[in-house]
Amino acid sequence: MSLKNKNALITGSARGLGKEMAVVLAKQGCNVIINDIEPMKEEALKTVSEITALGVKAEFIAADVSNFESCKKMAEEIKAKFGKLDILVNNAGITKDRTLKKMTPEEWNPVININLNSLYNVTHNVLELIPEGGRVINISSIAGISGNFGQTNYASTKAGVIGFTKSLAKEVGKMKITVNAVAPGFIKSAMTDKVPMEMLAQILQLIPLREIGQPTDVANAVKFLASEDAKYISGTVIKVDGGISF
Repeated sequence: MSLKNKNALITGSARGLGKEMAVVLAKQGCNVIINDIEPMKEEALKTVSEITALGVKAEFIAADVSNFESCKKMAEEIKAKFGKLDILVNNAGITKDRTLKKMTPEEWNPVININLNSLYNVTHNVLELIPEGGRVINISSIAGISGNFGQTNYASTKAGVIGFTKSLAKEVGKMKITVNAVAPGFIKSAMTDKVPMEMLAQILQLIPLREIGQPTDVANAVKFLASEDAKYISGTVIKVDGGISF
């Protein structure tokens, strides 16, 4: 499953799940563009160093995915440095959880802008760089399928990601570009590490596989969708959730 000489952009990839995706793709020979906001530059450059050590090209390009002009400049830089973009992974996202009754505009709007508007801002600007056979992979969530208490903002964006995915797949299919989504469930992260043991035990009881997922589980799904093995899969959502949603 080689991705040699392919170029991938992963938004929000200085650390966490995005970084894991970047490393997994790089191990397949893929050149990687690490994107994050400027304050994340130090961590992003560490990620770039890790990836270049794998023998592929890697660059950090700072951009605010919630800002159209910032994404336009990023696309111009990608064109100048890489020429084409074979794989786009729209991964950047945030949470600001609160029940709708108590949620403020300051908790609603940034989540919509970063999680959902970014799909338009990034994809619109880089689409002309994606050649025939290219891949667009959008990171959704099972919250966008099943909903989640205290996450009307987040779940709305992740449901929107799925609608965006299915619609764009119909638009760019004639160019042999596939568009798919990955919907992670409860995945180990800095956030889940803070969950109290009693609550974690309750969550595990809801997961048929009785364990939380690892970042590599999500990254491997992205790797598959980016590969030639997935060339006839488009407009679909792959759930990586241990069976918790249905």
